[in-house]
Amino acid sequence: MRVFVTGGTGFIGSGVVRALLAAGYEVRALVRPGADMRNLAGLDIEIAPGDITVSASLDKAIAGCEAVIHTAALYSFWVRDRGLIHHVNVDGTKNVIEAAMRTEVKRIVYTSSVAALAVPTGQTTVTEDTPIDPHAIIGAYKRSKYDAEQLALRYAHDGVPVVIVNPTFPVGPRDIKPTPTGRTILDFLNRRMPAYVETGMNVVAVEDVAQGHVIALEKGRVGERYILGGVNMRMAELLQLLSDITAIPAPRMKLPYHPVLALAYLNAAWCRMTGATPRMTPDTIRMSRHYMYYDPSKAIRELGLPQTPPRTALERAVAWFRANGYARHQ
Repeated sequence: MRVFVTGGTGFIGSGVVRALLAAGYEVRALVRPGADMRNLAGLDIEIAPGDITVSASLDKAIAGCEAVIHTAALYSFWVRDRGLIHHVNVDGTKNVIEAAMRTEVKRIVYTSSVAALAVPTGQTTVTEDTPIDPHAIIGAYKRSKYDAEQLALRYAHDGVPVVIVNPTFPVGPRDIKPTPTGRTILDFLNRRMPAYVETGMNVVAVEDVAQGHVIALEKGRVGERYILGGVNMRMAELLQLLSDITAIPAPRMKLPYHPVLALAYLNAAWCRMTGATPRMTPDTIRMSRHYMYYDPSKAIRELGLPQTPPRTALERAVAWFRANGYARHQ
């Protein structure tokens, strides 16, 4: 079977490409002009030029493929043109699904995010079935992922063979940008984290997320969502684990929420004037009030989602960042 993959040059997408090849699939990857190709170097795949925001480029790119895995997205909490996030994440998803429908593929796996699920309250754990309050969604990125997922669910309801996966906070190799999750690890490695804001997240190996896509392609139920997650951890636990791995002291000072939020707004205003990129944004600080804890048991039970220990996943991430020159301190 030949599988068409969007976002194959990215962190999750390149892992999906490798997992597909390991499982014996043929892969055709959509690549935008000028994209960074390091994550696909040396792989035996087809390259199809195109862009998910340009509908006319997709039919030819997908033709001859029997399945689509759509991982491409704009994952950022700082974009000056907020309309761009909607255009890429929502309009792009619509374009991919409709092109897949026109070419009559047998299965579509859409990479959503836990950002599209319910916002946790306190330290409760969210599942795929936790009721969602759309008004509680924080920021343009999360809103775009929620809107795109709702779009995918409507297509599935109308009979389009869409399966949805919701990765949590993946860590591991080939985080070339890096993503906001990888940036936390990199800031720690580069000793740019003298203090932290207490929060919680669900840490998962990017290799497990990639494998989850392949199993969802093979075994996922149409119209269902699957949280591709691992272990729920407080930020202090994550930083201590990084300290154990690297021997770099973990920060001990916890920053108070309201003063940090005020600083984030001031920093964002300054960056809008100067064109700089903020180290922290109001959206990320507002999200830190919520422990982003998720339950991957449905994916474990129905798909057999692997569960790599967080320490192993973080060790792989640290080793990759160091080997590729991202970390100044060894």
